[in-house]
Amino acid sequence: MATTDPRIAAYIERAAPFAQPILAQLRSAVHAGCPGVVETIKWGMPFYLHGDRILANMAAFKQHCSFRFWNGREAAEHGKSDEAMGQFGRLATLRDLPPKRELVLVVKQAVALIDAGGTQTRATKPRSPAAQPDMPAELGHALARHAPARKTFEALSPSQRREYIEWIAEAKRDETRARRLAQAIEWLAEGKSRHWKYQGGC
Repeated sequence: MATTDPRIAAYIERAAPFAQPILAQLRSAVHAGCPGVVETIKWGMPFYLHGDRILANMAAFKQHCSFRFWNGREAAEHGKSDEAMGQFGRLATLRDLPPKRELVLVVKQAVALIDAGGTQTRATKPRSPAAQPDMPAELGHALARHAPARKTFEALSPSQRREYIEWIAEAKRDETRARRLAQAIEWLAEGKSRHWKYQGGC
């Protein structure tokens, strides 16, 4: 039996008008392809679990959405790509998605990969939202697809994580935010905290 999470419905309702039907279609297809799916929120984004493993996640941005199967390259052959935007690339309209029947089949295939023991990256337990500010969706999405950076981020103290989150969240322009995000992922991948330059021995 599926386990729904009201936070995902709220996430869809808060998304831009163009994104709402895309996210709703993806959610519906996941439930159709994996009747026992469990919904949750990780890194500020909707995630879908099959058993105790991540099946997929979706995210909404200012001008597009993305959907990513957690099996990575194993599931990529069933979609558009295995790059930053997920298996179906940048999703700006419903026309960017495969027909629902095809999408459901892809979900079933991803479930089968998990059941067959396909490798995937496991996520840590969700952290209390009171421990730090809300994570920018862009940062959460980047961490979800970059294991070395994610490993460093999760090992940081709450205050060090907050430094990265606030640095990106306070950017006023899209260009500035994108530049800071790229820099943050580079530093995290190298095992560095936000202010590593000023910490002796880093």
